[in-house]
Amino acid sequence: MQYRQLGRTGWKVSDISFGAWAIGGAWGSVSDNDSLAALHKAIDCGVNFIDTADVYGDGRSERLIAQLKKDSKSEIIVATKAGRRLPRQTVEGYGRQNLTAWVEDSLHNLSTDTLDLLQLHCPPSALYDAPEVFGILDDLVRAGKLRHYGVSVEKISEALKAVEYPNVQTVQIIFNCFRQRPADEFFARAKQKRVGILARVPLASGLLTGKFRPDSAFAADDHRNFNRHGEAFDMGETFSGVDYNIGLEAVEEVYDVAAEEGQQDLDYAATLTLLEKWAGVEVKAASK
Repeated sequence: MQYRQLGRTGWKVSDISFGAWAIGGAWGSVSDNDSLAALHKAIDCGVNFIDTADVYGDGRSERLIAQLKKDSKSEIIVATKAGRRLPRQTVEGYGRQNLTAWVEDSLHNLSTDTLDLLQLHCPPSALYDAPEVFGILDDLVRAGKLRHYGVSVEKISEALKAVEYPNVQTVQIIFNCFRQRPADEFFARAKQKRVGILARVPLASGLLTGKFRPDSAFAADDHRNFNRHGEAFDMGETFSGVDYNIGLEAVEEVYDVAAEEGQQDLDYAATLTLLEKWAGVEVKAASK
């Protein structure tokens, strides 16, 4: 495992992190025992950064991570997210009362006094024109509730606005073989601002693993079944917004290039992300 500085946080984090959405829910049935085994395996392999959210299984993911930290002697940095509990995404929903309540819930779930990193969970674009929201986050840092904060975004335009706030430490953005525009339009600005990048959905919800076929079936409670067209949340978070069958065809082309380069299929897909010199960390989902 290799490690690198994450922006201005002072942390040296593993190139590959553990994406803890799948252990919470929305990826089909996953037992807590299997989830804990996967978490421990990741730590044994050198992973020291875990990404989760309060809505992943309504706190289930956070609670499993708390159990991991209780069982492990390793230093583990945990990034969580807040904002998706809102019934409707509005800037007003990110007021002091809600933000404080979400933070307190995550502190309880994670059995800690201070969150390492809180990320706003894909808030509406208009929020990036609302400095008062970031002022509330600054207050939570001063109060000792957060060490750092950042954002998870759906659009490059949101990422560009976010890094203009001086205390935004990280930006989580979709980046993989299918979604490469951030490298051209955002990464250089993030480097200038010394903001850490968390590259999410690096394997396009598993599509880039080469394990799926046109007749692959996904459980009813798996977002790869119920959110292919954005029925429940932004479709970019499912197969990176790529049509499933078109994606399968594209994966075959990726494999052809990988073969020409003499690389393993999965390694090639992941390496495209890791070799981008601007990027910080891959948030790789633990899934079947």
